[in-house]
Amino acid sequence: MRNIFKVSFFKVLLLAAIIAVAGSFIQTGYYLVRPGMVEDLGRMIRVQGEERREEGQFLMITITQQPASVWNFLYGSVHPVMDLHPISRVIPPDMTREEYNKLMQSWMQDSKNLAQVIALRRAGYDVPIVSDGVEIVDLLPESPAEGTLHAGDVMRSIDGEGVYLAEEVVRQVQKKEIGEEVNLVVKRGDEVLSVDVVTAANPEEPGKAALKVYVRTLNWQPLLPLEVDIETGPVIGPSAGMMFVLEILDRLYPQNLTGGHRVGGTGTITIDEKIGSIGGVKQKVIAAERAGLQYFLVPGENYDEALGAANSIEIVPVADLDDVLEFLSTLQLRESSLRDHALPLCA
Repeated sequence: MRNIFKVSFFKVLLLAAIIAVAGSFIQTGYYLVRPGMVEDLGRMIRVQGEERREEGQFLMITITQQPASVWNFLYGSVHPVMDLHPISRVIPPDMTREEYNKLMQSWMQDSKNLAQVIALRRAGYDVPIVSDGVEIVDLLPESPAEGTLHAGDVMRSIDGEGVYLAEEVVRQVQKKEIGEEVNLVVKRGDEVLSVDVVTAANPEEPGKAALKVYVRTLNWQPLLPLEVDIETGPVIGPSAGMMFVLEILDRLYPQNLTGGHRVGGTGTITIDEKIGSIGGVKQKVIAAERAGLQYFLVPGENYDEALGAANSIEIVPVADLDDVLEFLSTLQLRESSLRDHALPLCA
């Protein structure tokens, strides 16, 4: 009887070990999203002839996304800080993870280039842009462009206006009403075609029009009057564009834009200086708060979610670069006021 019990107990332990190991490897079809890193942009960005010597910091906040195993899924489903997203919401069904990562890398490069253009133009420099057009990488399910546009097509114009950047395509389409027609001129191989497509609702931004296609800029670069280098390591995607602009501007402007504070933020930025919404804002706010940041800049469309995740950090909604600079000017005034009050008084 004792031997039988020992054998049964061993079998139970073995089965438990097998289940534990299998649960770590079996994938669920979901991504686990959690807070990432807080990175000092002063160490990541170099501007020719301009060093960061002032107090205060601009910081980039990231999230971490990983395929969720069974155990990760169970953990994420009860953890208040983490989110679970279906893989189909993150990566298009007919796109591999490697292809998606390459797309995100190209969007990160676009974000860096845009930040350089916007900041240098704000500082008074002339910065021309050159590119080979905007390529359609893939079509989302139920895209209104299905059968009309194909992966590999290169957009040249929308409603007669030339487009050179992927974000220009997004901006032009979003000017339309949902269900309104747009005319596109595209290059397909050696052929140049004019096609009409009716816009649909944007799956990520309700109320805005979309063609439901993934696009990327082909071989574009700004012709910079100064050398600017942005080194982000493995971080990909476009959501740090606004913060890149601020760090570059802080090198070029005489005043200290941070006002001596640690300012974090997230948001895409377009060539016309509009701040765009991003994903994972809850996790980014939590990461910023854990790092002790005082202020967190977010696109207006992400404000409610960001505010709901915050405890002590001040959440600042912004719609464009003017909003951002206006808020930062108040930080400079606060810093001056604090210095004034610290002076000894003569009675």
